[in-house]
Amino acid sequence: LKEDPEYVKYFKMLSVGLPMGAVKNALQRDGKDPGIMDLNPEKSLKSQTKEEDNSDGPPLKEDPEYVKYFKMLSVGLPMGAVKNALQRDG
Repeated sequence: LKEDPEYVKYFKMLSVGLPMGAVKNALQRDGKDPGIMDLNPEKSLKSQTKEEDNSDGPPLKEDPEYVKYFKMLSVGLPMGAVKNALQRDG
């Protein structure tokens, strides 16, 4: 993971002493999942993010926990406002 061209700059940020929070903010700013930094940097990303495709749950936009955020997008709120609401609500 730490040698993946997509994430190498973030591991470089850590190696020069930036705090983990700053690196996670940079990931989020760049549209990437900040949870990547919680994974093992010695293993490949693919081996650590195997997701089951046969999930029994509803699609994310129909999940009762997230439906209000998709509604916010559908009525024209900017993505930044929706992201802030997601963070505010936990």
